[in-house]
Parts: sequence; C-alpha cells; structure tokens
Amino acid sequence: MNIRSVLIANRGEIAVRINRAAKALGLRTVQVYSAADKDSLAVRLADEAIEIGPPAAKKSYLDIEAVLAAARAAKVDAVHPGYGFLAENADFADAVVAAGMKFVGPAGSAIRLLGDKVAARAEAEKAGVPTVPGSGGRIADLEEAEAVVERIGFPVMIKAVAGGGGRGIRVAADMDEFRRQFPQASAEAAAAFGDGGLYIEKAIEKARHVEVQILGDGRNFVHCYERECSLQRRRQKVWEEAPAVGLSPEVRERLCRSAVALARSVGYSGAGTVEYLYDEASQDFYFIEVNTRIQVEHPVTEMVTGLDLVQEMLRIAGGEPLSVRQEDIAVAGHAIECRINAEDPFKNFMPWPGVVSELSVPEAEDIRFDTMLFAGYAVPPFYDSLLGKLVVHGEDRTACLATLRQALAGLKIEGIPTTIPLHKALAADIDVAAGRFHTRFLEGWLENRFAPPPVEPAKEAAR
Repeated sequence: MNIRSVLIANRGEIAVRINRAAKALGLRTVQVYSAADKDSLAVRLADEAIEIGPPAAKKSYLDIEAVLAAARAAKVDAVHPGYGFLAENADFADAVVAAGMKFVGPAGSAIRLLGDKVAARAEAEKAGVPTVPGSGGRIADLEEAEAVVERIGFPVMIKAVAGGGGRGIRVAADMDEFRRQFPQASAEAAAAFGDGGLYIEKAIEKARHVEVQILGDGRNFVHCYERECSLQRRRQKVWEEAPAVGLSPEVRERLCRSAVALARSVGYSGAGTVEYLYDEASQDFYFIEVNTRIQVEHPVTEMVTGLDLVQEMLRIAGGEPLSVRQEDIAVAGHAIECRINAEDPFKNFMPWPGVVSELSVPEAEDIRFDTMLFAGYAVPPFYDSLLGKLVVHGEDRTACLATLRQALAGLKIEGIPTTIPLHKALAADIDVAAGRFHTRFLEGWLENRFAPPPVEPAKEAAR
C-alpha cells in the first residue's frame, strides 16, 4: 500500500472508526477537529490532531481550504472523508487529488455523476438496472411535471435533483396537492442544496428500502450483499439489518448483480451503496440512488461477511486491488444495528445535548458498539445527534433479536435522554419480529404503539 498516513476529515463515531481501522493497518492518523470537539475521543485516539475552526460546521468540517491546509501541514498521504460533511463533495475529492494526496473514495467525476439523481438514474438505466417510473430526468416546469404525473398516476414523489439522505422529498396524492407542493419543493431544494432542480417518481406504497454494499478498485467490482433499511422516521433510518428480510434467493441475486453492473459501468473505486425500493407484493425492485461513501450502517455488513470495509477503502486508495473475489464473500447469520441518538423519543425526538454522566456497554463477541462516547463526554449541540450504533449478530434473525434485547437492556447512557427506549420497543414488537414493516411503518407505530413508561406513584406525588 502506497499510503502511510491519513487525515480524517470528520468527527464523532465514524472518525473513531476510521482511526482504529487505519491504525490496524499501521497508518499514522491525523484528526481534524472544531473547537467544539477538542476533547473528543477521535482527537484522543489520533497520532496528531489539528484544530480547523469554530464549532459551526461551515467554518470547520465543511471548510475545504481549512481541511486541505491541515492535510498539507501534517504531510499526509491520504484523506478519508467518512460520511456526511464533505464525503460526497466532488470538488473536495478533486481538490485532495490536486494537492497531491489520495482521496479515500471514488473519483470526483464519479461522485459528480452519481450525486446528480437524474444523471445517476440515466446511468442505472444504461446498466440495465430497473428504475422507478417517473420523469426520467430533470423537470423544466410545472406544465411538464403535470404531464408526467398524468402518465404515471398518483401518488408521486417530488424529489430534489441534488437531494440525499432522505431530504428534499415531498409526496403528493392528487393534482391540487401536487400543484401546491411543486414550487415549494423547488424553493426548498435551492435553499438546501444550491440547486432547485426537481424530478418526479411514482411513489411505491408500502415499499421497503433495500440497499446493496459494493466495493470496486476501478477494474474489479463485487457486492457484499444487501441491507434492510425500512425502519425509518421522516425518511431517516433508525434501524438496519443484514441480510434483508424475506428476499427470495432469486430476487437477492438479481438485486446484487444489478448493483455490480452499475459499479462496473462507472468504473467505481472504493466503497459505495446502491439503494433500491422493493415492492414486496410484486417482488420488483427499483433503483433510487448511489451513496458514494461509507454508510452509517456498514457494520451490519461487516458482521455478516467478516469484511472490514473501512480497511478495504484504505487499501484501495493505497493502490491495492480488491482483496476479495465475489466467490469469497458469503453471508453468515444475521445482524441488526440500532442508531442511538441524543434525542428524547417521548418529546417528539427533540435533540438533547449534554454531559454523559455514566456509560456502560455490554461486552460479548456478538455485540459491537461503535461510538465516540465516554463518561464525562459533553455532547455538543452543533452537529447530528448520533451517539453510536449498537450492532448485534446471531445465527439467524430470531437469535439476533434475542441478543439485541439483551444488549439494549445492558446499554446504559446516563445524563441525557437517548433513543434506547425506542429500540427496546421495536425489538419487542411482534410485527418487527415477523418482518412485517415498510418505510412508512413507523408513522403509525409511533402514534399508536409507542408510549412513555408510566410514572411511578412516588414520582407523581412529588410533582
């Protein structure tokens, strides 16, 4: 491998994850941090740490020049962007390479192509990947949009061309609603992503969200099978699994093969995820988008395949070919990941920064907790509320759920509210256990089945 040092251009649990993976490969790590993260675990773990700005992300983690200046000062060979922030910024990837360093991820040209949802859809169609019925491209105006929805029928999704992570999406059930939402969606997209472009897709009712992990070195391409990401709140994932629930071997084969075809068509290099909507009734799947980075939920794939995806990314960036062939990759057992956030699930998931007064993590071979927490850590109010990811493995899904319930009972994060109660309730739910869920399942579930624990009489009397 022709890299000996790597700068980590991120924070939180993914920065800790990259630090540990890089050190396992014998690489020197350099951690950038904002003023809010000076006491973070990632800073403590790194061989060197460089402050790049104030707490506001746009003046630190999103400041390309500040990150590059740190990389030059530290004389690193490579930059790993993690996920979020600059991870899917093609200009940043190009700037890293122009500065004489390796970008741990695909080329800027691939990020640019696949980051444009319309261009990515066209590339998917060219590679023979099924796509959701829709506009087939950017919509010029409302008149063209109306013609599309009259052709494909309601309900439809109005989607931002530059959107991602479940953001920039509106659903319309009829033409009046569509006409109201279309200009609002364009204005919101322009404000959020700097591009007001929209496209239209058919809304697949009770769809499941299934994604395929891919790896490529620019010449060789493999899949690491699929993940189930259907349990979402406001289109943000809260619980992920590998493998997906209830896919037939034939559907799984077609799904994974299509993801590799798309990776090959663009000469993909690094780790990436091809996302799909799956219609369980028809057993049809449809391409949504490609995430050109490591995913939050990558640990469930690692748990069932035995691969270290972050190490694989670093090796690829260092000029090595893929270390595995497709026939070397197999799924063993089942894994589930719960995203533990600093939010109060009984107060509309209000973010809740504060000090973690006590931390207790269950330890076992089949339990993993990816986090940046330690007792005394002050969760800052400036960033995403993710605290960590509790990941468990079992010989099958039933055993995995049993282990998950035990792990959740043993995970203690004191001092701030977290989403642990949400996951305990999901892990005990009969429909979740049976795999009877879809991307909108949590909407009704939270309203009808999730309630705060009863107040103890002594506490009620004290009020």
